Amino acid sequence: MTSLFIVLPILTLLMFDLGLTLRPQDFLLVATRPKAIAVGLLGQLILLPLTAYCLATMLGLPPLLFIGVMLVACCPGGSSSNIFSMLAKGDVALSVSLTALSSVITLVTVPAIMHYATVSAGEAIGVRLPMGNLLLQNLVTMLVPIVAGIIVRQKWNHAAASIDRVLSKTAFPALMLLAGLFFVQNQEAIAEHFPAIGLCVTMLIIVTTAMAYGIGRLSRLNRKERRTIVIEVGMQNAAQAIAVASSPFIFNNGMIAVPGIVYALMMNVVLLAYVGGIKFCGSMSCSSVFANKY
Repeated sequence: MTSLFIVLPILTLLMFDLGLTLRPQDFLLVATRPKAIAVGLLGQLILLPLTAYCLATMLGLPPLLFIGVMLVACCPGGSSSNIFSMLAKGDVALSVSLTALSSVITLVTVPAIMHYATVSAGEAIGVRLPMGNLLLQNLVTMLVPIVAGIIVRQKWNHAAASIDRVLSKTAFPALMLLAGLFFVQNQEAIAEHFPAIGLCVTMLIIVTTAMAYGIGRLSRLNRKERRTIVIEVGMQNAAQAIAVASSPFIFNNGMIAVPGIVYALMMNVVLLAYVGGIKFCGSMSCSSVFANKY
């Protein structure tokens, strides 16, 4: 029942805060900048799940961890990516639009991908996906709060800005609190499987962000767009993955949540290093080599 009182409220607040940062026109950037949007969505919705499947299969992860890796790989977005894009001097408008679009699109893609993952790896050990419950939970904890946030911003812009200032400062601590609580609850399982799952999620972050950067270069996106897409692909909505894994209405399984917990920790380590590298090199002589290129 922990997820009812901790995970789901945190996810709902994070999604409401995301809605406070959105405007209806943020969903329309695809019409004016289709190439950048297409590259970002390709990385988030296709490259991530495919890479996760290959890595989890190659490393021979147990079925529950396999399902958990696939779950975190198909939950892109989150308001933190917008903050990281700003810190990296990326394209914040692109980041906001990608987050908005992926948050809606994943209402369809998450059930589809997780149905396949559960059937292929989970049914043999008695794990099944209650599709109706997954759809309903995602609607209640994601779509409804996002829409509510958008409406609040449209009708009460100043109040929305004030609320966002408070909630945006709690987004990262809330995610770390969530990961920390589940880390403590599942520390034995994490300790037992950390070598494999730590390697898998770290490789997932590094490989997919490298591919995202490469596709951005091949697509001739500008520097700011490339930085944003690297961050958008690297930052998964770990809170959503943990909520789905631990929800008593869906999987209700702490082991499936383990990859999301480890991912929440590792993605911040890797992307903070990426942002730090950009900022450091931006003020040093290597700026022409790193900051301008990446």
